[in-house]
Amino acid sequence: MSNTPMAANPLTRAVLEIDEYVSGLGWDQPARLFALVDTARLRAEQPTLADRLGLTDEQESPGLTPIEQDEVATGKPLDEFLGTIAWPDAVVGCALSVERLMLPPSAEAQVPKDLDETQLTKWVAEHPQRQEVRMTVAVLRDGARESALRLREKDSPTEVLTGSDLVPGLAEALAATFED
Repeated sequence: MSNTPMAANPLTRAVLEIDEYVSGLGWDQPARLFALVDTARLRAEQPTLADRLGLTDEQESPGLTPIEQDEVATGKPLDEFLGTIAWPDAVVGCALSVERLMLPPSAEAQVPKDLDETQLTKWVAEHPQRQEVRMTVAVLRDGARESALRLREKDSPTEVLTGSDLVPGLAEALAATFED
């Protein structure tokens, strides 16, 4: 991904690469799940696959290669789907890119009481301050985390916010896919 900004941390680079890839598909996309594998190990153990992925020996060795998985099941809640995942040992991490509506913190006081999940979703979707956001969250087996947030209204690679604790609940759910 030639437009991915350089980052010192391989996990940050992987998250930005996934964000760029999903951004190229446009908005209103389903959730996308990625396995993260060690690039050097992939080249050594699966040279044919590495060639098909365009991973050449000239590329820097300490890196992670995201490999998109089959479609995320749309018929069940995301947390339930993530609870069904088990990764092989070759997978050192995983990432998920998902779009959601969010409200500014100032809107929390306006949330009507006693709304069920469906009513709350509708209320947020109709709120005048709602914003569409794409969240890409990645975790490694060793506990490292990284996230990238992209607002639809500021859909530019230079406007992507990154940080390790931007979406802690999703990071926890992804980390749980590595628990025995």
